[in-house]
Amino acid sequence: MYETYVAFDVETPNARNDRMSAIGVVVVQDGVQTTSFYTLVNPETEFDAFNIRLTGITPRMIMSKPTFPVLWELLRPLLEKGILCAHNAPFDLGVLGHCLRSYGIDWMPYRDYVCTCQIGRRLLPDAPNHRLDTLAQRLDLPLQHHNALSDTRACAGLLQHYLALSDLGAFLRTYDFRALRTVPSAVKIEEI
Repeated sequence: MYETYVAFDVETPNARNDRMSAIGVVVVQDGVQTTSFYTLVNPETEFDAFNIRLTGITPRMIMSKPTFPVLWELLRPLLEKGILCAHNAPFDLGVLGHCLRSYGIDWMPYRDYVCTCQIGRRLLPDAPNHRLDTLAQRLDLPLQHHNALSDTRACAGLLQHYLALSDLGAFLRTYDFRALRTVPSAVKIEEI
């Protein structure tokens, strides 16, 4: 159905999940990973000890890194290349939406996306669970979990596996960046 997908993953500095401390992006075109991008992000907020332990990203590491508005000029063209894709996509889309809102950045009100976690539940029903690390191990995909680029590459690998199994059109969802939630496609069409 679609030839280009944009897999992405974010890491967050604290439990509010409204800012990012890292982002990874991988473009999958015609089933092949073509472009990758990774950076730490200065979230301009405090870090929780839990998030530091989980991601390994510390306040000191991001002090000289660009803020989200500076990065947006690089991210926007990448994120607009195709259908967005993430593992547990509502989380990553929510963080992206909160960043856009926090900084007053106006972007598309709606974006179509697929979630490799949701697709896995349907296409790999016998997996013990559908966490990224479990599915990556099952498909022998390299993964340094909670590193945004590694997570994104694993997500893109899952996507490539799923594309070989199925037309992903049935898994297409729409995210409303104004309401910060998934909406039925009919709502999107009526409001445009």
